Amino acid sequence: MSKKPSVKELEQQVGELTEALQRERADAINVRRRADEDRIKMADYYKASVVRQLLAAVDNLERALMHAPKDLKDHDYVKGVHGVVKQFEKAFSELGVKRIKTIGEPFDPKFHEAVSMEDGTGSVEVVCEELQPGYRLGDEVIRHAMVKVKMEDK
Repeated sequence: MSKKPSVKELEQQVGELTEALQRERADAINVRRRADEDRIKMADYYKASVVRQLLAAVDNLERALMHAPKDLKDHDYVKGVHGVVKQFEKAFSELGVKRIKTIGEPFDPKFHEAVSMEDGTGSVEVVCEELQPGYRLGDEVIRHAMVKVKMEDK
């Protein structure tokens, strides 16, 4: 005949099973959290990849607008190109893509790529001209801004 477990033994067994269940729940929560984080990272990766592919088109549209003859500034065609650029900017904004600040900002190699240095008398490297805009998605730089830098006092 088997002996019936005592109340104390049953309480100990319930305590052990409760602890095991709590550990399993914590593990499940951690797995879910990691999966959500991975999903967000993967979405950002693909967003950045698509934006990289579109940047050349946006750059070309902006260049075309910069070189449009002044007498055509109010022409419907030029206004249409402006509209397309605005649509890209809006889409980028909705994706969380931000343009990197440049002119007047202290040079930061995390965001800027200096392609030339102008003479200056100051002690701080400051962006004086943007040659190509840079973009970032959250903390990730999609493309560094290509800039000219000048030494200035701040």
